[in-house]
Amino acid sequence: MSGGGILRGNDMQLFLQNLIGGLQMGSIYALIALGYTMVYGIVKLINFAHGDIMMVGSYAVFWIGTTTFIAAFGSTSPLLAALCMVLFAVLFCVTLGVLIDRVAYKPLRNAPRISALITAIGISLALQIIVQLLFGSGQIKFPTLVPPIPLFKVGRKSVVLLELLTLVISLGLMVGLQLFVKKTRMGKAMRAVSEDKGAAQLMGININHTISITFAIGSALAAIGAVFYAQKVIYIRPFLGAMPGLKAFVAAVLGGIGIIPGAVLGGFIIGIAETYMKYYAGEYVDAMVFGILILVLLVKPSGLMGKKTREKV
Repeated sequence: MSGGGILRGNDMQLFLQNLIGGLQMGSIYALIALGYTMVYGIVKLINFAHGDIMMVGSYAVFWIGTTTFIAAFGSTSPLLAALCMVLFAVLFCVTLGVLIDRVAYKPLRNAPRISALITAIGISLALQIIVQLLFGSGQIKFPTLVPPIPLFKVGRKSVVLLELLTLVISLGLMVGLQLFVKKTRMGKAMRAVSEDKGAAQLMGININHTISITFAIGSALAAIGAVFYAQKVIYIRPFLGAMPGLKAFVAAVLGGIGIIPGAVLGGFIIGIAETYMKYYAGEYVDAMVFGILILVLLVKPSGLMGKKTREKV
């Protein structure tokens, strides 16, 4: 009896430990997935360069934190230095996202979707190559923005400050985005463009400006996701955004691409499932995550929160 009780206690501790790790990864995937789902919801474009915008954000933090004046007062004012680095990464990614939209995607607004998709893949490769030319192809140690302060223990595992911050800040941003889309004038314009571009334009909505704002918000969330992800994995490299970007895309499809709450739900499901599968399946975890995508496309292509739509011929 006592042995069974200990076993059940150990199982519960293991469950909670994996749950905490899953919530952390799920928060990151949800932030990145929001960028996919917002752009698709308005432009009907799968922006495969989104994961690489996240990668660029991690390098922006590294660059400003190690080669500028911020490195000088990083030891005396670590919190202020960290905030400056994150703010710089957000602004840089926002500028990059809007520039990519204006230069690469805007001329293809009325082109076949395959043209924009190929362009997105080209931009993804271009960003990876540019980063390799500037920083090399090897991995680089990411600056420590959040000290590894243990807060409390779950079993033998200490829950550190980074895990809690990732979850709290991510949830706050997700709720803020939902309120922005539902309550503000720009959010209503985004929903109008998503429903019917032609009608929105007749109502006086600037379509291109609205789309640029969408890219800006998605890129900002990707930059924040990059900070949390790079802080977790410690080392960054030019292909850093490839796998989390693809998994975030799976999360967006799982929840219902184009639906903000669906991206959040999908992100947490993928993060938690991946964490548990890592414990039980090891090196097969990536294949199993993409297996979830195949299963969703076969069973419910519109996603968990998506609705079936009929296309008129």
